[in-house]
Amino acid sequence: MEREIDLNQVSDGKRYTANDMVKVGCGDCAGCSLCCHEMGKSIILDPYDIFNLEKGMDVSFEKLMETQVELNVVDGIIQPNLKMQGKAKSCGFLNRQGRCSIHAFRPGFCRMFPLGRIYEENSFQYFLQIHECPYPNKTKVKVKKWLGTPDLLKYEAYISKWHYFLKDMQKIVKETQNDIIIKNLNLYLLNQFYIKPYDTVSQGGQEADFYGQFYERFQEAETVTRTYK
Repeated sequence: MEREIDLNQVSDGKRYTANDMVKVGCGDCAGCSLCCHEMGKSIILDPYDIFNLEKGMDVSFEKLMETQVELNVVDGIIQPNLKMQGKAKSCGFLNRQGRCSIHAFRPGFCRMFPLGRIYEENSFQYFLQIHECPYPNKTKVKVKKWLGTPDLLKYEAYISKWHYFLKDMQKIVKETQNDIIIKNLNLYLLNQFYIKPYDTVSQGGQEADFYGQFYERFQEAETVTRTYK
């Protein structure tokens, strides 16, 4: 989901890479879970998020859709997001103590917060959202440590690839006036990248590689979606 924002108003005016230090340290949140409440439909899940949830919880995408995840249209493309629940409008993965029950495999948006991404020239950099987290006296942490994402270089390359692919799909939706094409495109992408199960364990019993599976699906999708252009 792209937002039209003035970085000078929402950030410290700087752009960061994975090796930069940024003021986000919050003492392991010190029992705070404000960023897990009233987030609406903004915590959008990409295919890597779904892979990690399926692996970490040993569930299917359909099972996730029963309670914690929902589908919404984001800039013309159907995508899943975390579903806020109850009177408190909180994330369905919070436990009774208000702590994240999936912290080890939490989605990318959650790992970044309060960082955001700004995309340019087929890549991106991070920026710090200065009004989003009220925790006082934050300390400096290296961005890649804050993210805690395994194989970060692979992950960042994947994120860029996925983002710009979605941009192309959104352009198709915006330019076409054919509702059937829009519906078929959305159903194809939803099945190709989300509904179709990922292998979370390899044949040898080792942890399965997400990126190999994603790029195989991605290459097929690039071929298929050319027919919509």
